[in-house]
Amino acid sequence: MTDAAPTFFEQVGGHDTFRRLVEVFYREVANDPELRDMYPEEDLGPAADRLRLFLEQYWGGPSTYGDTRGHPRLRLRHQPFRITPGARDRWLRAMRVAVDEAELSPLHEATLWDYLERAAFAMVNTFER
Repeated sequence: MTDAAPTFFEQVGGHDTFRRLVEVFYREVANDPELRDMYPEEDLGPAADRLRLFLEQYWGGPSTYGDTRGHPRLRLRHQPFRITPGARDRWLRAMRVAVDEAELSPLHEATLWDYLERAAFAMVNTFER
C-alpha cells in the first residue's frame, strides 16, 4: 500500500486557506459596485460558501460541493449573468487581491492563478455593453 501524495488542497493549508481566500475575495466584491450588482442575494454568504466548497473540491478537498449541488457546470450556472470582458477583469482584480493575501508559495500561487484566470476567461458570455 502506498501513501498518496498530498493534494493541492492539503499542500496549501486546507479549509482555512480556502476560507480566507474566499473571504477576501467577497470583501473585494462587496466594495466593487459593478461586481456586487452581479450577485442577486442580499447576503454574499451563500455565494461565498458555494465558491469555497467548489474550490476545495476542485483542488482535492472534501466532495461536499458535488454531494450537495451536483456537477459544477460552471458555464451553465453562470449563463443567467451578463459576464463581459470588463466584468471578468473586475472579478480577476478582486481574486488577485485574495490570492496575494493568501501568501502561498510561488508554485502554488502560480498554479492557482493559472486556473482562476482560465476559468474567468471561460465564463465570458457576452461582448455587449
